[in-house]
Amino acid sequence: MSLPSLAVSQRKFTWFTTVLLMVGGLIAYTQLGQLEDPEFAIKNAVIVTAYPGASPEEVEQEVTDRLERAIQEMPQIKEFESFSRAGLSYIELEIQSSYRAKQLPQVWDTLRKKIRDAARDLPPGAHPPSVADDFGDVYGFLLAVYTDGLTDARLEQYADELKRELSLVEGVARVELWGVRDRDVRIEIAESRLHEIGITPSDIERTLQTQNLVTDAGRVERGGERWRVEVTGAFTDPTDIENLVIQQSGSRDDDRLLRIKDVATVTMSYADPPDTLMRFNGWPAIGLAISNRSGTNVVRVGEAIDARLRVLMADLPVGVEVDRISWQSDLVSTSINGFMINLIEAVVIVLIVLWVTMGLRVAAVVSLTGLVFTIVGTFIVMRGWGIDLQRVSLGALVVSMGMMVDNAIVVADGILVRLNRGMDRVQAAVQAASQPSWPLLGATVVAVMAFYPIYASDENAGEFCASLFQVIAISLLLSWVLSVTIAPLMCLAILRSPERGEEVTDPYSGGLYRWFGWILRVTIRYKWASLVVMVVLLIGSLFGMTRVDQMFFPKSDRQQFMVDCWMPEGTDIDRVSDVLRRLERSLERSEAITAVSTFIGQGPPRFYLPVSPERPYASYGQLIVNVNDYRRVDGLIAEIDRWSKQNTPDARIIPRRYNVGPGETWQVQARFSGPGDTDPAVLRSIAASAERILREASDTRVVRNNWRQRTKKLTIDYDQDRGRWASVDREDIAAATLRAFDGLTVGQYREGDKLIPITLRHTESERQRAASNAGNLQVVQSSGRFTLPLSQVSERIGVTWEDPLIWRWNRRRAITVQAVPAGTAPHLLKQVKDDIEAIELPAGYRLEWDGESRSSGEAQASLVPGVVPAVCVMALVVVGLFNAFRPPLVILCIVPFAMVGVTTGLLLTGQPFGFVALLGAMSLSGMMIKNAIVLLDEIDIELRDGSSRYQAVINSTLSRFRPVLLAAGTTILGVVPLLTDVFWVSMSVVIMFGLAVGAALTMVGIPVLYACFYGIKPEGS
Repeated sequence: MSLPSLAVSQRKFTWFTTVLLMVGGLIAYTQLGQLEDPEFAIKNAVIVTAYPGASPEEVEQEVTDRLERAIQEMPQIKEFESFSRAGLSYIELEIQSSYRAKQLPQVWDTLRKKIRDAARDLPPGAHPPSVADDFGDVYGFLLAVYTDGLTDARLEQYADELKRELSLVEGVARVELWGVRDRDVRIEIAESRLHEIGITPSDIERTLQTQNLVTDAGRVERGGERWRVEVTGAFTDPTDIENLVIQQSGSRDDDRLLRIKDVATVTMSYADPPDTLMRFNGWPAIGLAISNRSGTNVVRVGEAIDARLRVLMADLPVGVEVDRISWQSDLVSTSINGFMINLIEAVVIVLIVLWVTMGLRVAAVVSLTGLVFTIVGTFIVMRGWGIDLQRVSLGALVVSMGMMVDNAIVVADGILVRLNRGMDRVQAAVQAASQPSWPLLGATVVAVMAFYPIYASDENAGEFCASLFQVIAISLLLSWVLSVTIAPLMCLAILRSPERGEEVTDPYSGGLYRWFGWILRVTIRYKWASLVVMVVLLIGSLFGMTRVDQMFFPKSDRQQFMVDCWMPEGTDIDRVSDVLRRLERSLERSEAITAVSTFIGQGPPRFYLPVSPERPYASYGQLIVNVNDYRRVDGLIAEIDRWSKQNTPDARIIPRRYNVGPGETWQVQARFSGPGDTDPAVLRSIAASAERILREASDTRVVRNNWRQRTKKLTIDYDQDRGRWASVDREDIAAATLRAFDGLTVGQYREGDKLIPITLRHTESERQRAASNAGNLQVVQSSGRFTLPLSQVSERIGVTWEDPLIWRWNRRRAITVQAVPAGTAPHLLKQVKDDIEAIELPAGYRLEWDGESRSSGEAQASLVPGVVPAVCVMALVVVGLFNAFRPPLVILCIVPFAMVGVTTGLLLTGQPFGFVALLGAMSLSGMMIKNAIVLLDEIDIELRDGSSRYQAVINSTLSRFRPVLLAAGTTILGVVPLLTDVFWVSMSVVIMFGLAVGAALTMVGIPVLYACFYGIKPEGS
């Protein structure tokens, strides 16, 4: 017994199952997670190692290289890059794309073990390496806590309280603060005053170094009890430090008591210069970054945070404000509501199309079984598979909607035709569902497998779009099950049979069918000429595709954009702050801007998954600009470009929109690398040639290299002989310069759970004098009793230049020339690629292209492993259905002709061909094959019924004319709502135009190709 006959014979069970499907689907929908975009694993980790006092070359050779050798031993590593700067090693690595998110914790454990083992070989003075594998954590809720009058310390206090309370909210994973300035207890001494009194800075250092340490005084036994001994006297207030007594080195004269306040001023202050700074709408601020637990409903977490925040804000003092920078739950809610509207619009469009073409009753059957029941049932499987509601999964429902109804249309149309011919109702229902059931299943599997390469891809782009295959596979396979079970019952309940005595007409006698039949006969008669015309159109479309712009992923429609500011390397962070403050003031005049958040010294926390935060640079800052309408963003970007050219010629200010999906900050990158002992001057010379080529290109907006500008350093040539005679070593000189400039850490002050450094440094006036005349700086002897000028123990004191950053790529020194295009990255790359590749490189040097071209190439290449099994399954299905080779060859030949519509659509709409459009083209092939299978199967049925090949082709094409065009029409019109979505618009254009032309070619091209392969001639010719 076939599945349709079983469903019809067991009607009550079938109806009961349908009701369960509806109820279960509605419940599952309310339990689905909600996100703005799909989650994908960030397979990167960062290893940071401090090596205070070391030059960039020393850091590279003594720290970075040793750690990289250990990393290189791991087979899980895909690639790694690093930079070494004075006192800091920074290594970022990426795991092989074949490792999925569940495997990453084990990889990170192995990495930590390797780094711990390698750390044993690091030089004395190097700190233990820190491994950060939470690089991909997304803080979807980003707040600014700001003030217009309170001190930074009070602001930090309230931000800490908010952090503590919000971390207790259900669904919250982590809460972090950004932009908190490090505090220190600063002791400022006047060197001239110390000289008068006869004490040295070392006296103060020794006094402070052990005063505030936690000490173990042991235990005492008394009366059978054991008591702990505690020695008090630790600092509880900065005034305790002021009152501390200083004693001269080597002296025990108790009559001479000097307190620190007699020779220095003690203040609670902030590290100068700061590592990071933050402002919100011009006010000093601290960022509050909140991440949600994986698998939670982001909308509900956002509502819970909102509710708790309202209570907390009521207790904040006047002058402290909390405002949103990015709020993921609102974005998710808006996104999902918009997609649900698109989904409803698509359902209505499909219903109207079916109503107009097939009548209200048939439209009701197809809409219920092919759309409503299928979509609701899909929610159940999505819940079980752990698929959230997000941009891709909801878009997949809209994309698949037209294909969902294909099976139901074929069944309903078959029943309608048989009823009009006078067949018994039950027999008509069972036969119309049973006869095409296997071909429809095969065609459905083929359509599903066209999307499989996306799911099989290991790259971020594939992981981002994986739910496209999952949802389409669920919905299309479910639509087949429902079309052969519930659809016949729905037809029996809703469709009516012709009245007794009502004239039974030929369903293909209408004017449209007669016109199409005439075209069909003419094209078959002149089949070779028709084939030539088709090939010419295909060649023209391939040529036209060269005129289509290329793009990896489209720009986002977020009501937000970012502005990067790069000052020359070595620029003080306060100067960067001043430049960005001027930009903030210029933006205040725009009514389109609702908020401006400023992050200086480092990129903001990752609040949007596709955007990686920028690494720490004192010369870097970023604005996050919120607007009231995303359509105003391009105009604002143009205004900022004009402003920066006129007002900040020494800064590279780059306003840019966010990407939907993985993207690159610098879209065009050329990396030149050399052997391990590569001369930086050679790398810079090569990079200068590439930069010149890029600057001369018309499509270049900004260009630079990642080694940045060379910077100045104050070099003190230590005289070994003089130093030994004077009992002054390099460490004594370093302590003197630290005291004179940044400040020398001499102890710790405890404030609650915070350890605040105590720093000793010269007064501001002496610091300024020392900067201009370092030779007069007083150096304390190793004995700590006497001082002498720095010039007496140094051969020369002068300014020299150095490379502040030494970049490496997979253990090779490498310099990367980076550019931001004014248009698209492929267009700029096309302009400069040949010239850059023509640069003559020394032996052992090589050029590698990075940026968007590499990411796009890897994403497309990652589809290939999935293409092989997909093609094999498709081929097996098609050959198995027909048990012959010529019908599959006919199908294979017709698929490329969809390019005619694809190229036409992209050229007419001006849409670029990117990764999403590529997915649309792949899915289009599945749709074409599905229609071809249904048509060729009908030809086989006609042949088994005794028709000649010519007549079988004509009759089958006429009988499939309405179902194929209806399926194409519903798919085309079903994706119309996606034309307003920036992510799906290119795929929508590809499907709409490709399927429109593809359907026409299927109905004409398949008969022509079939006639060519089988040598069919018109009857009577």
